[in-house]
Amino acid sequence: MRELTGPLYPSNNEYAIDIVGIFKFNYGYLGMTQPLDWTYLQSFTAVAEQGSLSAAARALGGSQPTMSRHISALETELGLQLFDRTSAGLVLTPTGTDLLQHARQMAEAASHLSLAATGRVQAIAGTVRVTASESMGVNVLPPILTALRRAEPEIAVELVASDQTDNLLLREADIAVRMYRPTQADVITRKVGTVEIGMFATQDYLERCGYPTTPEELGQHDLIGYDRSDQIILGFRGLGLNVGRDFFSFRCDNQEVTWRMVKAGYGIGFSRLDVGLAEPGVVRLFEHITMPQLPIWLTAHSELKTSARVRRVYDFLAAELMAAASTPLAV
Repeated sequence: MRELTGPLYPSNNEYAIDIVGIFKFNYGYLGMTQPLDWTYLQSFTAVAEQGSLSAAARALGGSQPTMSRHISALETELGLQLFDRTSAGLVLTPTGTDLLQHARQMAEAASHLSLAATGRVQAIAGTVRVTASESMGVNVLPPILTALRRAEPEIAVELVASDQTDNLLLREADIAVRMYRPTQADVITRKVGTVEIGMFATQDYLERCGYPTTPEELGQHDLIGYDRSDQIILGFRGLGLNVGRDFFSFRCDNQEVTWRMVKAGYGIGFSRLDVGLAEPGVVRLFEHITMPQLPIWLTAHSELKTSARVRRVYDFLAAELMAAASTPLAV
């Protein structure tokens, strides 16, 4: 493998070519006469961002051997070593880091082309990809998407129920239902409601460990929180309690897992208020304290606003989510 040093791409874009060429450099610069296979670059970007072949395969819906073949083929065609093979996994070389920046730029350019084309499609039939948190996907969206199916049987829906943020610009989703206001450029977004949060524990746990009477006493209990997300930590700060990750003896970013831990009697945790009140095996704590509410933002890329199909799903979700947010909780 040939490892290049110094700037690989001239700053004056002398070697820049159009998107069909994939990378913004003259192939003759590396002794190449044919464009690279775009799938190799997709695999390269996924492996670099995900950190492993297996994670990249899951992200792209492929297989680990395919990812490995693509990386090897790309390194062979370029005559470069893009990754160091270590016991901890694949680590980008300096050249690989340089190439990753340009691969991302080309992926973004390709996404812009796709978005522009999609935005001009007026047919209602087709597929719309929606991303939402796991809690929203489990507890709120099923009846809404069922109603959408009855109203628009020609529209198919792909739901990504994940607490990871999908990138609308890169077409990882057409529409996102998020619990925070998006800051990404080139998106249209609308606040469609709020989610009330409650604090809960099982009766068995409270009988064993006692009922906390003030928020300060929570430090004497087993708390269930998130791992990398600071959502609950920020909520505590809104109540005047400055806590960190170590405040929670169990941490997991999967909301369904944390709620099941509450129901299992591990300790005190948090849930959507409507979900908690509907669960007979748990007790709500601190009813007199107003917990911070989470906003619901419905978001799509701005270039999709002229797509009749995506616009129809976006407007339908907005109306149904607003109606759900205004429905009184059944106690």
